[in-house]
Amino acid sequence: MTVSSVPDARRNASPYLYGLEAAAVTRVLEAGQYGHTAVTEEFERRVAAFLGVPDAVAVASGTAALHAALLAAGVGPGDEVIVPSMTFCATVQAIVAVGAVPRFVDIAPATLCVTDQLVMEAVSGATAAVVPVLFGGRPVDLTAVRGELAERGIAVIEDAAHAFGSRTGTHRVGATGALTCFSFGPIKNLTCGQGGMVIPRTTREADRLRRLRLLGVVQPQDERANATTYRVDSFGLRYQLSGINAAIGLAQLDHFATTEHARRRLWRAYRDALAPMDGVTLVDADADRAVPHLCQVRVPAPLRDKVFAKLRARDIGVGVHYPPNHLQPAFAAWRRPLPATERVGEEVLSLPFHQHLTKTDTALVVSALGEALTSAGGA
Repeated sequence: MTVSSVPDARRNASPYLYGLEAAAVTRVLEAGQYGHTAVTEEFERRVAAFLGVPDAVAVASGTAALHAALLAAGVGPGDEVIVPSMTFCATVQAIVAVGAVPRFVDIAPATLCVTDQLVMEAVSGATAAVVPVLFGGRPVDLTAVRGELAERGIAVIEDAAHAFGSRTGTHRVGATGALTCFSFGPIKNLTCGQGGMVIPRTTREADRLRRLRLLGVVQPQDERANATTYRVDSFGLRYQLSGINAAIGLAQLDHFATTEHARRRLWRAYRDALAPMDGVTLVDADADRAVPHLCQVRVPAPLRDKVFAKLRARDIGVGVHYPPNHLQPAFAAWRRPLPATERVGEEVLSLPFHQHLTKTDTALVVSALGEALTSAGGA
């Protein structure tokens, strides 16, 4: 099989637009609403209503959401933040950016997520926050230890960059009481082109987030336009979400039910096609609750890189999500043994996963995977 037979399989991930996004952006441009405007605020209200929460604070990216959330929770220099090593480096960079120390923890190999037991084993007197990563869109349930963490003054800040729309019980992720951060980057479940969102726990937290994203300035934009001065009363950053990006998000939100259904259907198609295959293990995305962001398999470490190379040579857009962060040079100071993470890091392989793929495409990708595995094993 070559790329000519499965053209969409060249890409590991790809944005999916519904045809209304360009018109929405044009309306914003024609109205001159380039920066943070009423369109951004409408997007915040719509997301809050979708999630069933009182408020949502839009920011410029998912990384900005994590950074702002840590600051809003009072995490700072010398504090320790428990975080899985198996995540995109942005999660760790946000922790480092506030001067905190990442305390890397292991994961459950079946889900690539932390567990309450792994979290509590890592808690120390210096722990200020826990950042569970909702890997691949899968919810992480820390309900059993949430009370104990709160008693110790430890914030739970969910990295839900992969998990917009996923559910925990009857609630969407973001509505379960944690300080939750979403990413709306190009390939996420819902895209703004680029953007992010923080779901605050309190009104006070929401106010702090809004000041943080606007350089610590407290007067609204319309008031500043008619004043000779403005007031800066706290540290802040230029983290606003533009009306242009918010317009894309609003158009995407109108079709999210379709996105949710399509991504679950695609993951299940992969699951069914992979079921008869020996030599690979499907990572459980919990598709009954999650809106899957990835479809990943584990291939035995001696073969994974060979299989990766063989599939790439056939224009199949496989990827590796992610190289463990505790092994990265930038974070070497906080390296510690994480056997499950290190093993999974050598085995995990992400198959092409985006809404342009059909069930036929997934079957052909899985067929190519089987052929590559056989070939690699015999090499």
